Amino acid sequence: MTAPGEHEFTVASSRDVHIGRVVGLRIDDVVMPGGDTAVREVIEHLGAVAIVALDDEQQVTLIHQYRHPIGHRLWELPAGLIDHLGEDPVGTAKRELVEEVGLAAADWVTLVDVAASPGFTDEVVRIFLARGLSDVDREVLGEEEADLVIRKFPLAEAVRMALAGELINGATVSGVLAAHAVVTGGAPARPADAPWEDRPTAFAKRKEA
Repeated sequence: MTAPGEHEFTVASSRDVHIGRVVGLRIDDVVMPGGDTAVREVIEHLGAVAIVALDDEQQVTLIHQYRHPIGHRLWELPAGLIDHLGEDPVGTAKRELVEEVGLAAADWVTLVDVAASPGFTDEVVRIFLARGLSDVDREVLGEEEADLVIRKFPLAEAVRMALAGELINGATVSGVLAAHAVVTGGAPARPADAPWEDRPTAFAKRKEA
């Protein structure tokens, strides 16, 4: 047996259970340190971006939208799926900012990358800080987006909401706290095109195969 932290977890076999529009479910038999295998259920995801759109008055734009698995509406950052394997994440973020809240931004940096729930899904969300905002025509593409409520909150109030449990979306909580750290000088942001080593690709490759 290898020393702790040195075992290489290999996949002995894998089978698909469900391949949907934006996620796939597969079951892997993974080789454990003692030589036995363990079953791991894995949800493959396209990957996504979220945007902390911060105006000159230090207000962040949030949207209130219905999330069916939770069963009610949540306050969240504007966000969206990366549709294609080669799609530029910043380009995705710019598109979603226009579609969901009718904003464009001149300045972009990377805040954090958030693994949604790495115990069962490869979904990772890249969160950007967008500044230099301007209003543009919003592109409402469906009934769900037409139902969105859009509101600006002072960044300090959004931080309070996160710590009070009033924001529970993982990317939103992470993005709000990271943005506060950056704008108050607590930590630097990364460039908008910073390397993204953990960007999910398995499901996008399926779609393009």
